[in-house]
Amino acid sequence: MIELRETEGGTILPVRAAPAARRDQIAGQHEGMLKVCVTQAAEKGKANKAIAQLLASALGLRKCQITLLSGATARDKRFLITGISLAELQTRISNVLAATNDSK
Repeated sequence: MIELRETEGGTILPVRAAPAARRDQIAGQHEGMLKVCVTQAAEKGKANKAIAQLLASALGLRKCQITLLSGATARDKRFLITGISLAELQTRISNVLAATNDSK
């Protein structure tokens, strides 16, 4: 299960990044984090932007609702998700993970 944490400003989503992957995808879970693969290399923030775009697209959010809190140069990152309840975010993540498992 993804370890989401609710704060005053929104919900913190932990992400395990896999830059320079073969394709952009949400690849499942890893140690309580959402595993996100992007084709962009981890240089000059390109992978971070690609991860935010992929999260927005997959979870039905606007890019402005997603902010990188920590881990700009690390594999383990924390994104702040705003404008959506923790329960709704959990539901959307579960749906994306279920679709990912179905396609395997």
